Amino acid sequence: MALQSVTVILISGMSGSGKSELSAALRHRLAGSAILHLDGYYLPLTHLTWEERARTNFDHPDSLDWPLMRAHLAELKAGRAIEVPVYNFAQHDRETYTHRMEPGQFVIAEGLLALSDAALRELADLMVYVDTPPEECLRRRVARDVAERGRTAESVVEQWEKTVWPMAREYILPSRQWAQLSVSGEQALEETSELVIRELEMVIS
Repeated sequence: MALQSVTVILISGMSGSGKSELSAALRHRLAGSAILHLDGYYLPLTHLTWEERARTNFDHPDSLDWPLMRAHLAELKAGRAIEVPVYNFAQHDRETYTHRMEPGQFVIAEGLLALSDAALRELADLMVYVDTPPEECLRRRVARDVAERGRTAESVVEQWEKTVWPMAREYILPSRQWAQLSVSGEQALEETSELVIRELEMVIS
């Protein structure tokens, strides 16, 4: 049975800006909320060798499965559950299994390019941009990818210089114009989540 009303919050920002942390803080504060991580929607690359997959520009919009992402967010907005793809970042490929996601009263969809797509924006009730200095984003990305994704610091910096930062300038930073609210990724989560909730209350009241 579908929920009668689902509120969608889109959260965007550069890699390492703090999108996931803000999303988690909001889920903690908003009863009946669920998070949709849009970086699970990278296209499957099983047809490529590992070396070819590793050379893929994952920061370009063409690396994402937009039709599936749009369809899934529309389903959640309509109050229906979806089967979310699972991406293996160490292998640069999508897993063969999925995980089921129930919509909840609030759906928090977070991703690098969450605000850059008109179809996703149409489904959103609130759009938030997490603004964090690039040098801080790089520091956080190095720490995360070395600890969680089996990368070396050198490879992370190389990828940042070749694709992450150039694609951020071309696609992510311009998407700030669509945000109804911009928050600092260096501010305390308690404060930024409070700002989002206040904006949300005005939007849905």
